[in-house]
Amino acid sequence: MARLNSGFWIQSYLHRLQLAEIPAFVVAKGDPESGAVLVKLNLLDGTARLYQRSYDLLADKRIWMKIEEGEDARIDEQLGRHSRRDPDLWIVEVEDRAGRSLLDEHGLSE
Repeated sequence: MARLNSGFWIQSYLHRLQLAEIPAFVVAKGDPESGAVLVKLNLLDGTARLYQRSYDLLADKRIWMKIEEGEDARIDEQLGRHSRRDPDLWIVEVEDRAGRSLLDEHGLSE
């Protein structure tokens, strides 16, 4: 399966969120070809969830795993640690009280 480069995936993801009227923005711009991507879902109530792309060996496909959930400030601290370790990292913040990230939709796991 062909893999989309990170920059193109980010553009597509932001466009899909815009169509669904879900606010989102790039917090950290990483390597456009192969930078890793983290998605922070801000629930606008002081809490957030953090997702990273992973690979499910049993299903033989890419999936999004929730790696952290809790206070917004704690998620931001974790993002800071990740970005200090990986300068090529992309960070996208999505803001939705209903908890919609659209990460599980067809085509966004590529």
